[in-house]
Amino acid sequence: MTRRMKLALAVLAGLAAIVLLLDRAVLPGLSSARNTPPLAEIVIATWLLHHSVPAEEKARVNPLGNDPAEIAAGADLFQQNCETCHGYDGGGHTTLGAGEYPRPPALGGIDVSAATDGELFYHIRNGIRNTAMPAWSLPDRAVWQLVAFLRHLPVVAPMQAPPVAPVAGAHYVGSAACQTCHAEIYARWKDTRMANVVRDPRDHPDAIIPDLSKPDPLVNFTRDDIAFVYGSKWKQRYFTKRGDDYYVLPAQWDVTHKIWRKYFVPNGADWWATLYPPDNFQRPTGPLCDGCHSVNYDIATRTVSEWNVGCERCHGPGSAHVARPLRETILNPGRFDAVQANDTCIQCHSQGQPPGNPIGGKYYDWPVGYEVGLHLADFWRLEDHKLGQTSFTHFADGTGHKNRMQGNDFVTSLMYARGVTCVSCHDPHGTANEAMLRQPPATICLTCHAAGGQNGPHAASIEAHTHHLPGSPGSACVACHMPKIEQTLADVNVSSHTFHFVTPARTEALGIPNACTLCHADKPVSWADTALRSWADRSPWRSAE
Repeated sequence: MTRRMKLALAVLAGLAAIVLLLDRAVLPGLSSARNTPPLAEIVIATWLLHHSVPAEEKARVNPLGNDPAEIAAGADLFQQNCETCHGYDGGGHTTLGAGEYPRPPALGGIDVSAATDGELFYHIRNGIRNTAMPAWSLPDRAVWQLVAFLRHLPVVAPMQAPPVAPVAGAHYVGSAACQTCHAEIYARWKDTRMANVVRDPRDHPDAIIPDLSKPDPLVNFTRDDIAFVYGSKWKQRYFTKRGDDYYVLPAQWDVTHKIWRKYFVPNGADWWATLYPPDNFQRPTGPLCDGCHSVNYDIATRTVSEWNVGCERCHGPGSAHVARPLRETILNPGRFDAVQANDTCIQCHSQGQPPGNPIGGKYYDWPVGYEVGLHLADFWRLEDHKLGQTSFTHFADGTGHKNRMQGNDFVTSLMYARGVTCVSCHDPHGTANEAMLRQPPATICLTCHAAGGQNGPHAASIEAHTHHLPGSPGSACVACHMPKIEQTLADVNVSSHTFHFVTPARTEALGIPNACTLCHADKPVSWADTALRSWADRSPWRSAE
């Protein structure tokens, strides 16, 4: 046998061994789409995907910008064409997506957020070979609308996330320490009501809204008596300082009606009223207010690290992060699970009591000892409610009755159960929209909800669902699902956050205000009940709730 023949046989034997190895160890199961791609494959595929886009395509910028109407149109297109695989929030957690290989990427992830507008356009237009991503023959404008929506996907917290705890050894440094690295966010926050709920009129002469030079029988104090001004949207109250504590002066300004109203909490108007003497000047704001209007209120020294809702109220003490600005040296509620993310806001936007009351002989109306990263339930108990009973906090069905019930409402909602968080809708760093909404009320609900979509409403169009004309007040999602039925002052109310539609029948049975007669104030509840029951697409059993 010649040397060449021996070499050929050796090669054939080697190939046979490789084929046998592939047949026995590699090929079985290789075709299954159930397997999870290994990390190396993901890294290589991501690199190849990024470099497969021509440079001139990468450089393209979305000509539609951030126009809310274009984003809303993109949301509709996404719901119609993409939601089946990618999910309404772009997370890819769908039945179809879970069976694809490779899995649909998390569209809100870093790989997509780092992609240029042009890259996203290119992949939507041309598809991605050897994946389930098809090439879409949509008009250019429609593709750009999809790109715009991908930049504004709904923010939904993970239902499970790594456990968090306060950063060891960190202390409070004040919001100004964050400005250098986070200038844009700091600038937005600085103009919010969160940053200005408590103001010193000596530092901010424009803080006092009414003209104190005009006499009023309720006003028995002067500008010099005011140490702090509290609030500016619905009402404004005035704190005076006596010793180490502050006390609320006996008149408050109704911003809506531009009149003075008496300020005094009578028995039955709050749980703590009977536990303090019936005198404003024996009810200090330290136990009753200041813990939520400041950062790091110390109940022993009655001092704060910073007045107002500063950065560290939500992110925890920042000294370690200032020294070493790493992800690991600061807390970010955006990375918390849904419960802890919401608790960051619920700590103050709720009615309740600390479980340890009284603390040091005083009754507190805020979660003493809590800071972000701890478990709020260890420091705070939401106000109890008995079904069928109307209280100073709740209507008979458990819906909030007064302001600062957003947290109490929200934890009972289906959205809370699905991982939606306060920051899914609100940006605490500030926006140009009402209530710091991420988008205007007319469009923000539609980022997750669309006619016939995964999350409903299950109707041919929004108007078919609302039975009101497009663009009319009655066709707005918030009109019916967030009616202003929770009192903040006199007849000035704020929105419910249960997102449950209160039927006219429930008004008749339990006395809970409903959205129909809030708008149609000239009509009786019976008229609204009859009208609702006449809608063929409504269950008669639901209408009777």
